[in-house]
Amino acid sequence: MDLRGVVDLLSHHLYASPRVYVRELLQNAVDAITARRVSAVAGDPPVPARVRIEPPDVTGDGTLRVSDTGIGLTEEQVHQFLATIGRSSKRDDFGFARHDFLGQFGIGLLSCFLVADEIRVLTRAENSPTVLWRGFADGRYSVALAGEDRLQVGTTVTLVPRRDADQWLVRRTVVELATLYGSLLPVAVEVGDVEVTGDGLPWRLGGDERRQRLVAHCQDVFGFTPFDIVELAVPEAGLTGVAFVLPTPANPAARAGHRVYLKRMLLAEGAEGVLPEWAFFARCVFDAGELRPTASREALYEDQLLESTREALGDQLRGWLVRLATRDPRRLTEFLEIHHLGVKALAVHDDEMLRLVERWWPMETNTGRMTLADFRAQHGLVRYTVQVDEFRQIGAVAAAQGMPVVNAGYVYDAQLIERLPLIEPGALIERVEPSDLTTHFDALEPGLELARRPFVARAQRAMDRLGCEVVLRSFDPAGMPAMYLVNRSAAFAAELRATRERVDEVWADVLDALARTDEEDRPQLVLNHRNPLVRRVSELADEDLVRLAVEGLYGQALLLGHHPLRPADAALLNSSFLGLLNKAVAHED
Repeated sequence: MDLRGVVDLLSHHLYASPRVYVRELLQNAVDAITARRVSAVAGDPPVPARVRIEPPDVTGDGTLRVSDTGIGLTEEQVHQFLATIGRSSKRDDFGFARHDFLGQFGIGLLSCFLVADEIRVLTRAENSPTVLWRGFADGRYSVALAGEDRLQVGTTVTLVPRRDADQWLVRRTVVELATLYGSLLPVAVEVGDVEVTGDGLPWRLGGDERRQRLVAHCQDVFGFTPFDIVELAVPEAGLTGVAFVLPTPANPAARAGHRVYLKRMLLAEGAEGVLPEWAFFARCVFDAGELRPTASREALYEDQLLESTREALGDQLRGWLVRLATRDPRRLTEFLEIHHLGVKALAVHDDEMLRLVERWWPMETNTGRMTLADFRAQHGLVRYTVQVDEFRQIGAVAAAQGMPVVNAGYVYDAQLIERLPLIEPGALIERVEPSDLTTHFDALEPGLELARRPFVARAQRAMDRLGCEVVLRSFDPAGMPAMYLVNRSAAFAAELRATRERVDEVWADVLDALARTDEEDRPQLVLNHRNPLVRRVSELADEDLVRLAVEGLYGQALLLGHHPLRPADAALLNSSFLGLLNKAVAHED
C-alpha cells in the first residue's frame, strides 16, 4: 500500500492537526500497560506503569522515542497488528474486553506518519524474543528479531522526523502536548526529566480545598471564575465530572465547547452537543469510560448512549436549579438575571422549570415588574401582548383604564404564559391586541355623539387616504389627545399595500385579492374627547383647519406609540405643521 495516500487522507480528512501523534503514542502505551495488568496472574509482582518520552535533544540522534512498560508483542502479533491498516490489538485477540482500552480503530500508529518518514517499533512480550518492526511512509516495512536490544517487557517506538515536521518533536512542544493529552492518565508520563501527569481527576479529589481546586481548574481550562459548580455523574456511561456555570450571559446561538476525557485521555477541548441546547449557560469537564469516540478521537460518536447521557446531564442541571430555588432564592435570582434565556428555553418544554420561572422570574407589566405568580395573585386574569411595540402602544393607557397587561414580547415569554393553564388548571390568560383596548374606552353620550358626527366625518375624510379609521371615545389619561392602534391583521394589510406599490402588475393583482379580504382590518386613530384640545377641535367649523388639526394629532399619536413612520406619514407631519403654523400667523393677503 502507498501510505502517502493514506497519510494525506488522515491529515486532511481525519485528524485536525499533526499534534495528535503524541496522543496516539500515549494511547497505545497506556493500552499496553492496561493489557499487561489485565493479564497478570495473582501473586505476580505489581505491573510497572510508566511511559517515558525522549525528545531529540535527549536521544541525541534527532529521533523521538516513546517507551512503555506494557505487554509487548510477539513476532506473530507484530505481523498481525502492525502490518495491517484497521487491525487493532485491542479488539478481542488477547481475550480482553474492548471497553478497557483507549484505542479501537487500528490506525493510531499511522498518525505518526504525519510527522515522521520512518517508524521503528522495538517490542518484547513475556517469554518472547525482542522484535524490531520498521515501517516507511511509502508502504514498505520489515520485521526481524532484534537480539537483546530490549531486555525488559514492553515497547519502544522511535520516530525519524520528516524534514518539514521537526517543530512537532522539539522538547517544548512535546511537553505541552503530553501535558494536554495525558495529565490525567492513571500512569506516570515523563518527557525527558519532566513529569507531566498530575494528581488525577480534579473532581474526584477530596479535602477542604476541593472547591478551590475546581475553581482554579475552571480558570485554567475555560478562563473564567464559575458562578457555581454542579456535580455530574452518569453511571451507565461511566461518566463523572463537573459543570461550571458561566458568570456572564452567554450567546444562545453560539456552540458551547466542553472538555471531554475518555478513560482519562483528553478527547476534545471543545466538544459540542454534550449538553442539551438550552444549557448554554454551562461548560463541563468530564471523564467517561463507555462513550464511543469517532475514528479521529476528536469528538463523541452520536449514538443512543450519548443521547441518553445528554438527557441525564440536562436533568442534573435542572435539579441544581430546583435545589437553588429551595435553598437559596437570592442566589437563584442572581442566576436568572444572568441566564434567564436558558431557563426559559427549558421551561417551554418542562413543567417543573415553568413553575420555577412563574415563581421567580419578574416580567415587565404596566403596573411594574413582577413575577407571573404575583401578577396572578393580584389580578387573576393574565392579559398579555405578544410584541414589545404593542405593549408600548397600550401599556400606559391600559393601566389608566385599570387594565393590567404583561409584556410578553420578549423571547419565550408568550409561550410560557400560554403553557400556564397546563400546569395550573385554574389559570386564566387572555391575549390582548391594541384594537381590543377600544372596548375598554367610554362611548360618548348619545346626544353628544350625534352632535359630533359632522366632525368625525370631516376627520375621516382627512384620514381616508392613509387607510386609517377615526374613532371618537373618552378615556384616561385626559392629557393624551389621541392614540393610534393597529392589530396584526391591520399591519399585515398595510404591508400588502406597501408591497403592491413595488411589484409588477401580475403580483399586484394577487396582492389586491388578498387585500380585499382585509378591508375591515384598518388601523384606528382614537381621539380622546376628555382632552380639552380635542373638544375644541371637534367644535371647529373650518373644515381645512379640522383637517390640519387631525393630521397633526395623527402624527403625534404615531410618535408617542413608537410606530415606524412611512414616507407618507413624514410628509403629512411636515405639511400639517406648516399648515397650522400658516393658520396661526397673521398675514397680508
